Amino acid sequence: MAAATNPFEIARETLRQLATRRVAPTPDNYLRLYYEIAGSEAVEVFPLAFVRDLARRIPRDSPERQRLARQLDQALTSDEPAPVREALDGYIDSLRLEPPPAWNELIAQLLRQWEGRQLGWTTARKRESLERVLSANDPATLHGRLQALLRAWGQSPIDPEQSLPPETPELSAGRDHLLTAAPTDSVIGVRLLASDESRELMTGLRDLLLLALETVIPAFLGEHPELINDAGLIAADVRRAASERDLANVRRQLAKFSHRLEGTAADAAEIRAGLLDLLRLLLDNIDELVVDDQWLHGQIEMLRDVIDQPATLRMIDDAERRLKELIYKQSQLKHNLAEAQRNLRNMLAGFVDQLARFAESTGSYHDRIGQCAQKIAAARDIAEISDVLDEVMRDTRAVQFETARSRDELQGARLRAEAAEAKIAAMQAELEEASRLMRHDQLTGAANRRGLEESFIKEAARAERRALPLCLALLDVDNFKQLNDTLGHQAGDDALRHLSNVIQHQLRPQDTLARYGGEEFVIILPETDLTQASQALVRLQRELTRALFMNGAEQRVITFSAGVTQVLPGENLDVALGRADSAMYQAKQSGKNRVATIEAPR
Repeated sequence: MAAATNPFEIARETLRQLATRRVAPTPDNYLRLYYEIAGSEAVEVFPLAFVRDLARRIPRDSPERQRLARQLDQALTSDEPAPVREALDGYIDSLRLEPPPAWNELIAQLLRQWEGRQLGWTTARKRESLERVLSANDPATLHGRLQALLRAWGQSPIDPEQSLPPETPELSAGRDHLLTAAPTDSVIGVRLLASDESRELMTGLRDLLLLALETVIPAFLGEHPELINDAGLIAADVRRAASERDLANVRRQLAKFSHRLEGTAADAAEIRAGLLDLLRLLLDNIDELVVDDQWLHGQIEMLRDVIDQPATLRMIDDAERRLKELIYKQSQLKHNLAEAQRNLRNMLAGFVDQLARFAESTGSYHDRIGQCAQKIAAARDIAEISDVLDEVMRDTRAVQFETARSRDELQGARLRAEAAEAKIAAMQAELEEASRLMRHDQLTGAANRRGLEESFIKEAARAERRALPLCLALLDVDNFKQLNDTLGHQAGDDALRHLSNVIQHQLRPQDTLARYGGEEFVIILPETDLTQASQALVRLQRELTRALFMNGAEQRVITFSAGVTQVLPGENLDVALGRADSAMYQAKQSGKNRVATIEAPR
């Protein structure tokens, strides 16, 4: 048999050989037989998909690793194996060459510097500086910041008033010998120093314990006066404690008191959970009973959003303010609606009365015409008929006048009824609009979480039905906490409104912007693939950079980091948001004001 040269013939023969040789139809076996039949050497396939997945997972916890990771990302965009292999080798070489940080030496130095007494570095200031350093996100940054902090401590001069006395032969002989030897000046200094430090430490601990028992704990026990009284008794014992026996007694009391507090806290948590469940049941019952009043459904959904999230004072205050505004507006609208309905009922009653009067007048006219007909039949000459005809004409003109008046009144009643009906429809529309506003964030005008869920369900169903792509973007304002702390919460709210206005002016009509929480926003992008969605977010970043935020006379540039992902058919909102959140975190780690994408698993 001649060697096959056509790719279709080679593929057909490969499948036949797999079946003939009873070889498993794996990709490797297929490639080996394919090249064997074609008479050529197998070409190694570079695993670009695997390397892409690997590039998303590699650590970027140092500037050098971030640079090498960016080079790998750029190489992957070309889909060429050679630059990808070179960039991957460079990243792996950096892992081999970079020595692990010497944490043991650093921690030992930290302990030595912490116990030392440097001029200008109190214990409180050291603790505050160390807490700032420990807020670093990656080990390399933490190691570098700790080294810088220890250098700052070590370069500070020693405090002469708090430094220990120079070492003497007695000190080097051991602590036990010093305590029993003759009281030299250095030994007395050590004893006095130890005694002063212990006294200061005990005083500080006692003050903290009294603060907790007399101020902090009672603030949480307003509904338990017996526990507040017990805390006061323990605080009195703490003030009187002057011996180890007194302290042991205080310790036993504190142990019992802590067990009672734990039980009380558990009971309070169960009560809160039970009350929330009762409130949910009540809302579900109201939602089932009320069918036509759509304005009430908006309030119910808002309350559900509040009780389903971790409650904060700001969230509760915002919900209370919005409910009060809506209740006031609805009370006015309901009053006007009731008045309009009452007027409509009055007009209908007048219409029925008018019909009754008209029927009565036409009935009497019919009787009079009958009487006139009898007179005409009994008349003996024209003169008698003339008088009867005059009477008939008078009665006919009276009925005509009454008919015209009734027609005009009925026409006016119909017009008033149509106006009342239009007014009722307008008021009902206002109530439904007020309910719709409950699905929007009052600060920024974007949709709230309820509106986000409704838009996502609608767009996801449309995308699955029409086989169109749907993307989701989660964006977070950069350095928002710093802006709040520096300029105040009002400036922070103004910045969020500015960002929302800029984004909504740039989005398409079919796109949806929703405030997800705090300084986080979500954008739903229908009929958009991952590349187009990433480009759209980059354009939003550029537009936001051009549209400066004015805080009084001061100009500020507001930026955001965003993560973008494509929504799979049948995927729920939480799963897609979790993937977008991971991409957004990558954007934050790569320097902020960035857009990162993450593909959905297939």
